[in-house]
Amino acid sequence: MSYCVNCGVELHASARKCPLCNTPVWHLDMLEQMAHAVPPFPEEKGQVEAVKRKDLGLLLSIVVLATAVTCGLLNFLTFRRDLWSLAVIGACVVLWVIMIPAVIYVKQSVYVSLLLDGAAVGLYLYMLTYLTGSAGWFWGLGLYIVLLVTGLLEVFTFCVRKLPRSFLTVALYVFTGAGLLCVGLELLIRNYLGGALRLGWSAVVLTVCGILDVAIITMLSRRRLRDAVRKRLHF
Repeated sequence: MSYCVNCGVELHASARKCPLCNTPVWHLDMLEQMAHAVPPFPEEKGQVEAVKRKDLGLLLSIVVLATAVTCGLLNFLTFRRDLWSLAVIGACVVLWVIMIPAVIYVKQSVYVSLLLDGAAVGLYLYMLTYLTGSAGWFWGLGLYIVLLVTGLLEVFTFCVRKLPRSFLTVALYVFTGAGLLCVGLELLIRNYLGGALRLGWSAVVLTVCGILDVAIITMLSRRRLRDAVRKRLHF
């Protein structure tokens, strides 16, 4: 004879729940069966061995090399109308250079990585001159844009790594770099097109970035204002 642990009503031997309060009924034989039951899946947690970085780098390098070689052979043996494979080969070179610090040589300096990335992009643009039939746009505009972007990225990286870093300071570096980039792009384009070296649309961007920089510098110089902004923006 058994009784409900919740309301005390007498229970039948075959009852699985109390007829009055619906409380589950656990019998001794059920507990013994659960104790000896085999779980449907193993309880121990395993861990798959991580892929080695060198092996991943080798695999990706082979894939990139195979893509470049295959497209080159197709261009040389079958589709000979133009040098379309140079676009693919150049893209593979850029991808492989970007991949070096990530999976091939992780100890490479970030400044060297940015410099190599810029050189790879410059080489890619130069290879495209064989498709366009003219190299004037590369030597007059493309190369200078690559140098401008690479130089700004080097300076930005230096500021982030060597100077005080916080959300506000990084935002200051970003807005300053964006303004200088737009000014540099407009001046380079005007010079290439033979126009007067004056600011137009980039002056608007530079003004907006300057206003934001002044606001950020004000917040950085005033501790109470800086703390109030951090609390409200949760950073």
